[in-house]
Amino acid sequence: MAIANKNIIFVAGLGGIGLDTSREIVKSGPKNLVILDRIDNPTAIAELKAINPKVTVTFYPYDVTVPVAETTKLLKTIFAQLKTVDLLINGAGILDDHQIERTIAVNFTGTVNTTTAIMEFWDKRKGGPGGVIANICSVTGFNAIYQVPVYSASKAAALSFTNSLARLAPITGVTAYSINPGITRTPLVHKFNSWLDVEPRVGELLLEHPTQTTLECAQNFVKAIEANKNGAIWQLDLGQLIAVEWTKHWDSHI
Repeated sequence: MAIANKNIIFVAGLGGIGLDTSREIVKSGPKNLVILDRIDNPTAIAELKAINPKVTVTFYPYDVTVPVAETTKLLKTIFAQLKTVDLLINGAGILDDHQIERTIAVNFTGTVNTTTAIMEFWDKRKGGPGGVIANICSVTGFNAIYQVPVYSASKAAALSFTNSLARLAPITGVTAYSINPGITRTPLVHKFNSWLDVEPRVGELLLEHPTQTTLECAQNFVKAIEANKNGAIWQLDLGQLIAVEWTKHWDSHI
């Protein structure tokens, strides 16, 4: 999907990977970039506007843990303004296995709820035009960091959910793919808590492995958006964009 002249909603578009990806998206010339984030950052929004003054960049405060009805209300406001939305990026995430409930709520439930809310506007069974969803998951979704099993499991759940969305595209008209960054140098990984403190130095040890910059990740993220491949499992690692083959598809006969 060419980004030029498209309307894009980016949940958590001001975070580490998020902000660099927002910069790269704006360079590609969408018509509108709507950023939904928990914390306002006027400096970052001003910077994005300055990168490409032809792009309308707007911000709405948003916490992905709110109920679906509240998200639907916010999306109604956005759709009323833009008329159409082409791409939803779900990017919210936390890495702290001491916060079990919040990790699941942000990394998995939030993705499900935001996706469920936008179906009200996109689902072709309701007369909608369809749309595209890019969910930021993680390589831990298929290769767990076992010292943070809650985080890894939440990302695996988000990955599985995304795979199902892609298979449902013939019914809903909404396509989906996952973005799975490897170890990226963001504040998220510098220091974080392992489950039951099984490894107090987990963040430090993780950064002993080869890493990538947020810019490298963002540039490949834009390539994945442009590829627009339904069901793709994109691994963004060490500056490379790799299509991961899912080992087996089970066809359910309900």
